[in-house]
This record gives sequence, structure tokens and C-alpha cells, in this order.
Amino acid sequence: MSEQSNRVGEVIEASTTAFTAQCYELYGSPPLGSLVKTGDGEIEQYGIVYNTVTESIEPGRRPIARGKDEVSEEDIFRSSPQLLKLLRTEFSSLVVGYRREGDVFHYLPPNPARIHNFVYECGNDEIKEFSASFDFLNVIINSGLPVPVEEVVAASLRRMSRVYDNPQQFLVAAGKELAAALGGEFNRLKSVLAKIR
Repeated sequence: MSEQSNRVGEVIEASTTAFTAQCYELYGSPPLGSLVKTGDGEIEQYGIVYNTVTESIEPGRRPIARGKDEVSEEDIFRSSPQLLKLLRTEFSSLVVGYRREGDVFHYLPPNPARIHNFVYECGNDEIKEFSASFDFLNVIINSGLPVPVEEVVAASLRRMSRVYDNPQQFLVAAGKELAAALGGEFNRLKSVLAKIR
């Protein structure tokens, strides 16, 4: 699969710790926990998708129900094709590392992503390379995200495990890292481990 086919959107908001991308396709966001990347050629930033929103393109204007006389949801879009132009899907990613000159670092890059940088879903080989170290887990655990951190950690580990020949071995290793990182927080650890079983 080419990188072009992995492109899912463009950065529309960025900070040192996160970036938000607008999807090219309505409902085209990578799933929760996906590893995505964006960059300017010199530095590629890696992010974990932690939130997705689909809303009206006009601030303060909410979509209205349109399906009372329709048989299916597809019929709504068929009878009102303009809806595809009036709605947008955006996803937010927590920056968990970056690549510079071929080396991968599991901490924050020196600068935020640029507006209109393309955003790509990472392929299997890149996910394996990035997840060879679990240092990124500390970034997520200590992030203070506006969504449950345990859900994001578990979703990212489940997704990453799928690229390995032995997913269970990967998850056991991740569990050990989490036990060290969350040593004094038994309930948080138990919550994550239950979700990655």
C-alpha cells in the first residue's frame, strides 16, 4: 500500500503536544489508538489518535434530523447530497514521538506540526519499529487527555499488537511495562490490563 493511499487528512490545529486533522472523507478517521504520522520532511511526528468528532462545518450550527421518511441512513445522504459538504470529521492525536534523520525518539519533538501537513496512518513495518520501545506509554499516561487515558493506552496496544506474529507476547511485554509505570496505581493498571486481554 502506498503512502498516498494511507493519507487520511491534513493538520488544521497543532501544539507541541497534539495535533488535530480534518479528514478528507466524512467518517474517515483512523480508529481510536491508531498510530499516525505527519511531518515536513525534516521531522516526522508520531501521534496516537485519542478523539474523533463529526460536526457541522459552521460553528454553532448543529445538524438536524432528516430521516423521518427515509428507510436507511444511506437514503438520507442520497436525498440530501449536500450533507457531505456541510459536515466534517476531525481527529485529534497526542504526539508520542518523532523521527529525525532515520532515528525514532519516544518523546516530544522540538516544534509542533505545521498547518496543512498531510497526516498518514502508519503501516505495519513503521508500527513495529515505533513500538519496539514502550517509552511512548509514559507520554500517554502522563498526558492529562480530556478522554480516559486508560482507554487510549489499551486501544493503542491492541492495534499495535495486530502487526506482530505473536500478539500475545507483545501484550504481555506491554503489560510488564505498564506495571512498572503504574506501580502505585493498581486500579488504573487493572483497568488497562482488562482491556488488552
